Formats: sequence, C-alpha cells, structure tokens
Amino acid sequence: MRQELQSLPKTLAEEVARNLVMVARLIDEDPESAYAYSKVALRLASRVAAVREAAGFAAYANQKYGEALAEFRTARRMTGNVDLWPLMADCERGLGRPEKALDMAGAPEVQKLDKAGRVEMRLVAAGARRDMGQLDAAIVTLQTPELAAKSVQPWTARLRYAYADALLAAGREKEAREWFAKAAEADRDGSTDAADRLAELDGVEFTDALDETADDLDDIDEDVDGIGGVDEADEGDGTDRTGKADVLDKAPEAREEHKAREDGPSDRGGRQEEREKPEEGDRD
Repeated sequence: MRQELQSLPKTLAEEVARNLVMVARLIDEDPESAYAYSKVALRLASRVAAVREAAGFAAYANQKYGEALAEFRTARRMTGNVDLWPLMADCERGLGRPEKALDMAGAPEVQKLDKAGRVEMRLVAAGARRDMGQLDAAIVTLQTPELAAKSVQPWTARLRYAYADALLAAGREKEAREWFAKAAEADRDGSTDAADRLAELDGVEFTDALDETADDLDDIDEDVDGIGGVDEADEGDGTDRTGKADVLDKAPEAREEHKAREDGPSDRGGRQEEREKPEEGDRD
C-alpha cells in the first residue's frame, strides 16, 4: 500500500493513509464508520488500487454487495491479482446469483489462488449450494483434506464450522455436534460462534448476570417499601423516612437473551445470512 501511495503528493498520501487505517481499524466493530472513511479515501485517490480494495471490503462488510463487487473488479483490473476472486463470488451470492458464484468456483482463476484462497472458494461454493437447496452437495463440497487436517490453520475453524452447519441443516445432528466441537477447538481468535452452537445442541442454557442483578434489586426495592410506614405527623414535612435510595428507583431492566452470532462477514460457509435482492445493473 505504501508503494502505491508514493505516487501521490505527500500531504494527500498521508490523508489517504489515515483514512485507510481507520477503515482497517473499524471494519469489524463499526462497519458503517469504516464505510464512511472508505468513501473519503475513495474521493481522494480513486486511482489507487489499495483504496478501491478497501472500499470494496467496507461495502462488503455493510452488505452492499453490488458496490463491493464493482470495487473488487476495479481493483483486480488495476493489479491483475486474483486474491479477491472468492469475495467477488460471494458478492454474487449476496446479489441472489448463486449459479454465478458456482461458475466462478470452477473458473481458471481458482487454480491461481493459494491454499487459503482455495479454501475460501470452497466455502463460497458450499454456501451457493445451500442457497440453491442442495444440502448434500454443500456437504460434499466441504469434504477436503484440509477439513480433517490435524494442524490448525487460519481457515480451519471456519471450514469445520461450515461443515458442521451444513450437516445440521441436513438433519445429521450427531455428526454436526462432533464438528462444532472440532471447530470450537480450532477457533483460537473467536472467529465463529462454534462454542455457542455446541452448547445449544447439548441443551446448555446461559443465565444473564444482568437478569439476576435486576431481580435482586427488585427484591430489595420491595423489602425497603415494606419497612415502617410514614406517620401522619410526618406527612408533608418533605422528609423521606423510608430511607429508600434513589438508585433503587433506577434499577436496570435490560434483559438480553443469549443467542448465537450470525456469520460474519467472513463466515461464508456458516449460518445462511440474509442476502440483498439483486441490484439493477450488477449482472455481468
């Protein structure tokens, strides 16, 4: 990226770099803000491939698949790099075109990908099969040597998770549980919710600490209300003789129910995420 920005005037390059750093920093936790920063960078340096790529990632994170696909295509034309091919195929899925994604999975560009890229392409292809209701085909698509490999790679947890989720969708719960457990074991950075899915299958229920705190405060509130009434002689003197603290009137009522996380921008083979309807003009 630095090399690409060297073609810009120093002040402009620094401004573009600051915006790209913010995109990378916020894209997971605050994708909308990351998208806004990518737009600024795009206005400043639209002819820089790294900027177009960052804009594509930001749009993808916000499920703006048509826009993301356009940016990825532009970046690829500028660099000739095929690394974005799986993401481009997943954008086709997002636009409601799983058949196009499958066509891309069989294209010559896939042979130019490294192992990580080929695994990503399989995740996309399996997701496309599920989009089309072909559950058994999705399972077969994910049955690769990488799936059962003992060594843990960056893609291992997501690949196992996708396989477990496909098995569960096909009604093979026992096998699904086994692979969710394997996914959880390999998930060292929390990229999936495999542990939560495993707990669901085992019937484990989680208790929200906020619920217990709110209930305890409600009990205290009732106890305080029942301590000593106010004498008639005390009425109207402005003194609260119950001693009830104001904080009890403000006991939290937040009750958050436990639920498993949806798939990630990047969890292409996991739970089937909500996809946008095809946008006009995005078809090849």
